[in-house]
Amino acid sequence: MSADTPRRIVLLRHAKAEWSQQSDHERPLAERGRKDAPVAGRKLADSGTVFDLALCSTATRTRETWKLAVHEFEQRPRTVYEERLYEASLGELIALFGETPDDVQNLLVIGHNPSMHGAADALSGSAQGDALARMTRDGFPTAAYAVLEFSGPWKSLEHGVGKLVDYWTPND
Repeated sequence: MSADTPRRIVLLRHAKAEWSQQSDHERPLAERGRKDAPVAGRKLADSGTVFDLALCSTATRTRETWKLAVHEFEQRPRTVYEERLYEASLGELIALFGETPDDVQNLLVIGHNPSMHGAADALSGSAQGDALARMTRDGFPTAAYAVLEFSGPWKSLEHGVGKLVDYWTPND
């Protein structure tokens, strides 16, 4: 992969979770979440992007989202369950992304809000079409994802270096 080959990072928010008496970390998906997660997986699979690595929060709802979404993929990427994604600040997320090995071209991150929306917004220095306007208007609902591209090593990923090339919600 040359230095000019764009890298792609997809930020996927977990699908709709139940409100329960369990700890926040252990909340499972709600029925709507179990329906939306495979739809998000199908949309990602249909995009043609082959993911080299998936980073998934250790929370129950993110693991369940990933299990349902990845069934739609032709090729399952290497998956790392990363506890630092749960309640991560923007700075912590960017530092985590910077640890991505340089042989990874396409990274999928399954996480939480406000982290996923905040990262998509902060990393987007530009946008294609109306993606940024739609993300600003819609917020970042459950099972939504943002697709960003940038050039250079993962360590160079910082505020404003990415281009938001797609934004999708289950309502699209």
